[in-house]
Amino acid sequence: MNGNISILKEWDENREKFADIRVKSSKLIGCKVTSEISTRLIDEYPILAVAAAFAEGTTVMHGLKELRVKESDRLSAIAKGLTLCGIKVEETIDSLTVYGTGGTVMGGTLIEANMDHRIAMAFLVLGIASEQPVEIDDAATIETSFPHFFELMS
Repeated sequence: MNGNISILKEWDENREKFADIRVKSSKLIGCKVTSEISTRLIDEYPILAVAAAFAEGTTVMHGLKELRVKESDRLSAIAKGLTLCGIKVEETIDSLTVYGTGGTVMGGTLIEANMDHRIAMAFLVLGIASEQPVEIDDAATIETSFPHFFELMS
């Protein structure tokens, strides 16, 4: 997506890769995410969809069926939330197409996070960059997965 991202430090922990990264503001470009890599990104799709909303062009993500059986039906929650924020999307049983705005997202809505921490965090991030604030119906679940989220976002 043409993001300005630098890897500062990498390490393995419990057979999983970790990294400290630096992300700088950049002009994002829509992309295609194939189903071959979808299992490695399954928890990142909410924030990827938010990035796609701000990108120039269309982002198509395939292999998303697993999102329907996470803490919530994440695929439906992402599509509904983006639509409420003024973004055109197309949702199928296994894919999501986001028509990026090239930088401006309306926002100005209440998002139903459905007790899903990743949906809540993704749309709070969207709200920081949108034209109008975005509210979340219940952000309590964020504490379980990212206790310092609000502190860092402030």
